Amino acid sequence: MSELKKRINYTVVCVNEFADRFKISAKEAFSYLYAHRGIAFLKENYDIEHTLSLDDAVDDLALICRKNGGEY
Repeated sequence: MSELKKRINYTVVCVNEFADRFKISAKEAFSYLYAHRGIAFLKENYDIEHTLSLDDAVDDLALICRKNGGEY
């Protein structure tokens, strides 16, 4: 699998895990994460984030989004 495909798959998994934790749809989760820099955070920090548990990654996403005006 190419590096790009791995990054895309990881991002999709993180979006779905975020949606599950906060009881929102995957579409809502993606829009929220995109608007509050969570997707950018995953892209910029993939090398570290993909070595963590998904729970830790979702915790990090929630923290980044709150720092950028999010509410989850």
